[in-house]
Amino acid sequence: MRLYDYFLSRGLETLTEGTRVEGDSWLTLEQRLTEALRLRHMAYSTERTYLLWLRSFRAFIKEKDPALLEGRNLQDFLSHLAVEKKVSASTQSQALNAIVFFFRHVLEKDIGNELSAVRARHRRHLPVVLTIKEVERIFDQMTGVHRLMAMLTYGCGLRLQECLRLRIKDIDLEQNIVIVRSGKGDKDRRTVLPEILKDDLIRHIAEVRTFYDKDRKDDINGVWLPGALDRKYPNAGKEWAWFWLFPSKSLSVDPHTLLVRRHHVHPSALQKAFYDALGKSGIAKQASVHTLRHSFATHLLENGHDIRTIQELLGHKYLQTTMIYTHVASKNILGVRSPLDK
Repeated sequence: MRLYDYFLSRGLETLTEGTRVEGDSWLTLEQRLTEALRLRHMAYSTERTYLLWLRSFRAFIKEKDPALLEGRNLQDFLSHLAVEKKVSASTQSQALNAIVFFFRHVLEKDIGNELSAVRARHRRHLPVVLTIKEVERIFDQMTGVHRLMAMLTYGCGLRLQECLRLRIKDIDLEQNIVIVRSGKGDKDRRTVLPEILKDDLIRHIAEVRTFYDKDRKDDINGVWLPGALDRKYPNAGKEWAWFWLFPSKSLSVDPHTLLVRRHHVHPSALQKAFYDALGKSGIAKQASVHTLRHSFATHLLENGHDIRTIQELLGHKYLQTTMIYTHVASKNILGVRSPLDK
């Protein structure tokens, strides 16, 4: 009956053999894409993004037989995004990376030499930076754990996910060090811990201990561990050292293992608290939580710290990435004066 209804809706058109496949075949490819991403330990957010782009690509080519796909199909899709959808350069690059990954690791086709699509031009945008007084005004409008998370993000130069994924063992109160595990590029680094936050962190960790003790009493599954640590050390996820520094108040289902366990605070919780504080402070800047990281680097540069040290604290692979902050520092490091001042 399903096939009968399908042919009626198509006006009894005859499909050319090999031009269309059943949806189950594409579902199988989605599963293989998921397996390829997890094999390479990609982030769950990357997994969701790549699947969304694959479904958009699938709709664009009208579910063409995967065996007949070639670089021309991806070229047309990218041109469609750039010319008709007018997506940003970063969005188009994200789509390119997702579909090329699908071709290489799922279809096992290398199409790098076939891509010549119309691509959006990359433009350099200066980061939004808050002044020290503006940062203080935002913090004054925040309370509780969200205020502590925002202050830690600014004081250590952390990315949003790096702050959320901190564990108890990553905070060294004696040496004033925060260890960032598996940051961008799966790299570890050390950054400075603000002394002004030590007392707040001690009180916060004491409150977190109550969540940990409750989970152990209720025999809840241990927290998520990176890589294969949960198989090598089955009970490590139940140890206090591996517990989240900012745990969620409620339990959730792990999307990988489908186990019920306690995860860290959801990113949207901190983002919403920051946007609310930004609005109450009356600051007319398009700022986000990541702006605190930009402000951290810029303020260090304005205080005379060398660019190499800032690069290490931020975890940048290339110095050119860190050099962008020299363009937004309020201190004129070149000593140039406008002729109008004379």
